[in-house]
Amino acid sequence: MFNAGDKVEIVACEDDPRAVGRTGYIVDEVEPGPLTAGRWTVNGLGLLIAPVLCHSRELRRA
Repeated sequence: MFNAGDKVEIVACEDDPRAVGRTGYIVDEVEPGPLTAGRWTVNGLGLLIAPVLCHSRELRRA
């Protein structure tokens, strides 16, 4: 569904609610697996927000 480097907007985030409404980019080179419970890694959200893990339903292409 997403590729590494894709720009996405976070519409919801169980991992860190402060990330909602922010735009970042997908880090994962392959589809997420059991290690991340099927969640994508999103980075580049700001200085005070570390990379977050989000389900596909919590992301929208920007």
